[in-house]
Amino acid sequence: MDVRFRDAVRGDLPAIVAMLADDPLGAARESSQDPLASHYVRAFEAIERDPNQRLVVGEDAQGANAVCQITLVPGLSRNGATRALLESIRVAGRCRGQGVGERLLRHAMDVARASGAGIAQLTSDRSRGDAHRFYQRLGFEPSHVGFKMQL
Repeated sequence: MDVRFRDAVRGDLPAIVAMLADDPLGAARESSQDPLASHYVRAFEAIERDPNQRLVVGEDAQGANAVCQITLVPGLSRNGATRALLESIRVAGRCRGQGVGERLLRHAMDVARASGAGIAQLTSDRSRGDAHRFYQRLGFEPSHVGFKMQL
């Protein structure tokens, strides 16, 4: 499959929100009926303004087909290493099983390295067993237990 990666533009929001909502977890927490709702536009604009954020999309002839948000976090631990947090990793249903996700993550890690990151990390819901096996196949290690709290 021919895919190229680029920074997302506002016109990608409908495809991105559709990818975020395209599973049982996302369907319960996303407003996919209105992908241009003000909360999505505000969030996109905040990401776009922040020099430590990148929202990368994969694109083929049919449009955006993958997404990953990369957040660079300067830190003191690990000898002052910058961390790349990889979030909202999704591949459109029509492209799953075709290597797009692997190419997306390899591209995201290249972006992170080029930005000075020394470590990449991500979280994944416990229920996403297939995703966990995928991340481990790419070299990610399930080394920590994560905690979240709704604010």
